[in-house]
Amino acid sequence: MSRLKKLVEKIRNNPKNVRFNELDKILLHYGFEKRQPRGGSSHFTYKLGTTRLTVPFKQPYIGVVYVELALEALEGVIENDEQDD
Repeated sequence: MSRLKKLVEKIRNNPKNVRFNELDKILLHYGFEKRQPRGGSSHFTYKLGTTRLTVPFKQPYIGVVYVELALEALEGVIENDEQDD
């Protein structure tokens, strides 16, 4: 199992302890485009096709709600990637 797949499993098993850089790495790997905030905003926007996801930069961990939304957005993308392997 690759490191990225292990990270996805770790996030699925414990969505309370997810750091921003971990979620960012996964979203970018699966093709999401990241738009950084302007004007002092702490929210990052990720877009893939018609799917749009906004995640606030928070330390040390991101809120569980945002992690769950990201996992929902990734479900179809991850399934398609696993079928290609």
